[in-house]
Amino acid sequence: MAELDVAPVEEFPPGSVKIVNAGELAIGVFNCDGDLLAIEDRCSHDDGPLAEGDWEPDECIVVCPRHGSRFDIRSGRPLTLPAYEPVDTYPVHVVDGVVRVVVP
Repeated sequence: MAELDVAPVEEFPPGSVKIVNAGELAIGVFNCDGDLLAIEDRCSHDDGPLAEGDWEPDECIVVCPRHGSRFDIRSGRPLTLPAYEPVDTYPVHVVDGVVRVVVP
């Protein structure tokens, strides 16, 4: 397992999102009211970008910008069609003041 630096914790307030890359894997890292969560930046419906869409920080839900599928950022589970398969999620933690995501 590898860890990717996302941002210094003071530059990543609640309501913010950043996209990091691990090779060809893109990951959206979200601060949902203080909960740091990471989800694959790929809609399971058509492989389009996911973390670049709108999101609801109060409910930790991201909305695919292409077709409107909603995903639970905590679990990667799709909440609405057309997506019906989950996407991967990744552990996030803070080390020495830096937000980091753990990737395979």
